Amino acid sequence: MRKQFDMELFLAGVLTGSHATRQRHLQQAKIIQTEIAERWQRETPWAWQRKHVAWFLEHRLGRCSELTRYYYVLTIRLLARRLEKSWVFDR
Repeated sequence: MRKQFDMELFLAGVLTGSHATRQRHLQQAKIIQTEIAERWQRETPWAWQRKHVAWFLEHRLGRCSELTRYYYVLTIRLLARRLEKSWVFDR
């Protein structure tokens, strides 16, 4: 039996803002994680590459509003900061 990855613990060092903002980032990070795990079988952010996150933005958020994409890009920036990656994505 495998232990579930704790996204809250992973992002704890980079999460800032109000309680609602932190919860939104956590929820969105978990959605990103689930989608990438289902498509690419990459269970943790440590195994992700830029192409996995770009795929999520293009294919899973392609029909979403600009505002939704903007909030997901903010979450992805937090993930990249935590991973110490220099990923840049357009809003």
